[in-house]
Parts: sequence; structure tokens; C-alpha cells
Amino acid sequence: MSQSPWQPISPPKPPRPAKEPLTRERIVDAAMRLIVEHGYDAVSMRKIAQELGTGPASLYAHVANKGELDQLLVDRAAQQMRLGDAPDPARWQEQLKDYLREMLRVMRANPGVARAAIGQVPLGEHAMLSTEKLLGILKAGKLPDQAVAWAADLLPLYVTAVSFEETVQNATNWTPADVERFVGEMRVFFTKLPADRFPITVALATALTAGAAGDERFEFGISVITAGLAALAVKD
Repeated sequence: MSQSPWQPISPPKPPRPAKEPLTRERIVDAAMRLIVEHGYDAVSMRKIAQELGTGPASLYAHVANKGELDQLLVDRAAQQMRLGDAPDPARWQEQLKDYLREMLRVMRANPGVARAAIGQVPLGEHAMLSTEKLLGILKAGKLPDQAVAWAADLLPLYVTAVSFEETVQNATNWTPADVERFVGEMRVFFTKLPADRFPITVALATALTAGAAGDERFEFGISVITAGLAALAVKD
């Protein structure tokens, strides 16, 4: 039986969807997902590349190194800051506290970013705008220029430290009951210390272990710092 000269023609394959181009924004998006879901230590150029379906080498055309990536993560978080009203000399202390509360809110919404911020001088556009707002509030309080400059470093450092500590604590996956039990055990430990060697610690055992939950300690900190800055204000 002779073979037909006609060969069946396979139907054309559907075109592959165009691959989404790699951009700095997509890299930061992927890094932010990793840092929020798995923590700062989970973020590497290799893992970001895996998230994006590419190789690590291709990322370096858009982000120079891990240090620049940290800057971009901090700037992405700063973009979420609600900067509020213009600085008001009559309300600058409360505006300052609100600013610090807002910074902590953003840090909490992006767990792991506090670690990226440690040791960084934030130079991204949104981070710089956030710093500009902080400087304006401090200037509204009539603080000396050097006090304004150093406070703009001290205040974010305090908020970052609080957020970073919370991130470390949250990594333990403790329940509120676990925390309460731990605090109770620590209180008992303090009370049982030798009173002749640790008289003040023993006497303050309850106070030292108070405010473990919630924002009481944070509010105390920003109140103390704000009052200290207010004492530096130039008198009319």
C-alpha cells in the first residue's frame, strides 16, 4: 500500500505569553513579600530571583547590591507614611509623637524592614520626604539647629529599635498566655534575688515587669524624648 504524499500538519502552537520585563519595582515588590512573610534573613538576591523566575545576575542591572536593596525597602516603607498636617508651633510636641507613632505603625506593617533600616542613612525620595517632615516639626519647636539634626537621627533610631525588638519577639510565635507566663516568671526571679546585693531590683520587681504588652513602654519613651527636646527650645 503506497504512503500518502501528504503529511499531516500540526496545528500552530499558541504563542507564549510575553515575559514581564524585570524592573526595580518588581524586585522591590518581591523582596518586600519575602521580608514580610519570612523575615529579613530570608531576603537574598538568589531568593528574589527565584520569586521572579530569573537568575540572580539579571537583578544586578537594576539593584547594585544588598545595601542598595535595603535602601529601597526602607524607601518603600517610608512611602506608606501618612505625614499629616503642616508643622504647627502650638502643637509640635503632639505632632512629633504622632509622627513617631505613624513610623512605628509602618514598621509593624512591614516586619523585617526595621532590620534593613539599622545602620542605614535613608536617602530614597520618600524616606527623605519623611525626614523633611520630621525636621520641620522639630524646627517648629524652636530647637537649636544642632539639636534638630541630632534628634532627626535619635528619634527614628528609637522607633527602629522598638520595631526590631518586636520582630525578634514575634519570631518566637508566643501566644499572649506565653508572654504573661514569662513575665510572671521573670517577676518572681527578680523578687528572689539576694536583697542585700540587688535591693532596688527586688523592690522594683513589679514595676520592672509592668507594661510588657501593648504600647505603654513606647508611649513612655516618646514622652520622655519629647519632653527632653522641649527643654532645649530657644526661649523668646
